[in-house]
Amino acid sequence: MSMLQATGIEQATAIAERPLCVDLDGTLVKSDTLLDSLLLLVRLRPLQALQSPAWALRGKAALKREVASRVTLDVTHLPYNRPLIAYLKEQKAAGRRIYLATGADSETAERVAAHFDFFDGVLASDGKTNLTGGNKLEGMRNRFGEEGYDYIGNSFVDIPLLRHAGSAMIANPERGLASRLQRSGIAIEREFSDRVGALKTFLSAIRIHQWAKNVLVLVPFLLSHSLTGPHIAAAVIAFFCFSLCASATYIVNDMLDIDADRRHPRKRARPFASGDMSAFTGAVIAVVFVAGALVAAEFLLPSAFLLWLLLYIVSTLAYSLYLKRIVLVDVILLSCLYTVRVLAGGAATDVAISPWLSAFSVFLFLSLAMVKRFSELRNALERGTTFAHGRGYLSVDIEQLRSFGTASAYAAVVVFSMYISGHDVTVLYHHPGRLWLAAPLMLLWLSRVWLLASRGELNEDPIIFAVTDRMSLLIGAAVVLIAVVAAL
Repeated sequence: MSMLQATGIEQATAIAERPLCVDLDGTLVKSDTLLDSLLLLVRLRPLQALQSPAWALRGKAALKREVASRVTLDVTHLPYNRPLIAYLKEQKAAGRRIYLATGADSETAERVAAHFDFFDGVLASDGKTNLTGGNKLEGMRNRFGEEGYDYIGNSFVDIPLLRHAGSAMIANPERGLASRLQRSGIAIEREFSDRVGALKTFLSAIRIHQWAKNVLVLVPFLLSHSLTGPHIAAAVIAFFCFSLCASATYIVNDMLDIDADRRHPRKRARPFASGDMSAFTGAVIAVVFVAGALVAAEFLLPSAFLLWLLLYIVSTLAYSLYLKRIVLVDVILLSCLYTVRVLAGGAATDVAISPWLSAFSVFLFLSLAMVKRFSELRNALERGTTFAHGRGYLSVDIEQLRSFGTASAYAAVVVFSMYISGHDVTVLYHHPGRLWLAAPLMLLWLSRVWLLASRGELNEDPIIFAVTDRMSLLIGAAVVLIAVVAAL
């Protein structure tokens, strides 16, 4: 055997004998378990969450311990770094000792380690010492001594540990970390990447496809038949104000729903549940969006619109924090939020809202809110659960939801029929009798929505279904054509 071969074997043996230490937050898990736990605490025990600043004054380790003692994060559904998991399994199969070395509280860290079969030990914060940076380096030196260690991290605070590691590796590194390590002369042996592109993640987080709902802001302006330049500009600005605020509230809702979303077969791919976007980034985006919308509403639109927008923001936050868990209150509030969009659109363009339009909106959107809950519950039953996570509905409620929803749907068509039979309609339409052609189309669409929901073929969001389903688009185009023909 040559000297070079012997040296290579000795190096491989030395690496195999060195313990491999893996960070948790941002490394093994793509998210931050402390932030995840805080968000869960806000959702489940908001009054206790208000004490978190006082806990933080006692140190970050104390904060982690207080939070971990009050909520139990579901470690089985955390967004783990899949390439890293595969590597750790390979190393364990080769006889390597592997340790979880994390700044997370020991209670959380121990449960994560127990979830896998390849960890030999855990080094974590204990309520007094926050095991990050220098504290972690000292703890690992005391634990492994001259034997040394290999380390996998992801953040700038890990630089001291990576510098002193026998072999340094990174996973989903913070922006700029790799170049910083390179400038510091720290060689990176491997990188484990498991993340989605930033633009795709951003668009998913703000749910830009949901902006279609805010077309309701344009309804009063379109129905008024007053298509002037100022009205068009006001309607467009109002649309974007509502869209920005809606995106901000979706972000807040998704952050609070992280734990429940991770158990859902589809929602677990959302940016916060999947760990592709941090809660801090989401909070910044939400604040910027709301601030931009409020400034635009204050300086570019009538003051009445700003009041409706503020009501929408407060109502959606109340919904996200608590009201969505109260049976029936949640769907009534959802229907009201749709109607608020219509009323706000009228305020933005100085168009009076007909009582008929308000009544029609309430019944129509109550039905759509009901079908959304119906679909969620039906899908939950297909997955083998008797309730929908984060909601107050049980499997026995499904037939009653169907009854409520279909009744509300047909009530909306009755209101529409009464409107086109009255005298008010003659002010806007020269041939109001032609509007009767729209009634059977409405009955067709609403009946089809409920039929598909009963078959389990409807996406849980009926509005998104409406703007992506070919038949729905054709029916919508036909109704618009009928309205135009009636107006001529």
